Amino acid sequence: MRSGARVLVVDDNLDAAELLAELLTDHGHAVHVAHSGPEALKMLATFTPDAALLDIGLPVMDGYQLAVALRGELPSIRLIALTGYGAPNDRAQTREAGFDAHLTKPVSLATVTDTLDELLSS
Repeated sequence: MRSGARVLVVDDNLDAAELLAELLTDHGHAVHVAHSGPEALKMLATFTPDAALLDIGLPVMDGYQLAVALRGELPSIRLIALTGYGAPNDRAQTREAGFDAHLTKPVSLATVTDTLDELLSS
């Protein structure tokens, strides 16, 4: 497992976001958490993530819009959709928005860390 990556977790479910951040931190990653798209974009002034795990159903700015904005600011960022939306058209939308991977909740920590490792090593 690769550790030491800078990871941004964006989810409006506070408990889920904090738990995922804690688990990723335990795996050696530097993790910052935001609960909305605008909050995540503000963080870029002080934190440059290697990867971001984004919920799709965010308020104000959805995960698709946030992915496009993040990719515009950080072209090399690795984007992972971590969402309850898992239909084929949802997966097509994440690809179109520039996501590198699509994980459907509930998902195991091993799947998240394996996906991060794969994306950050390529």
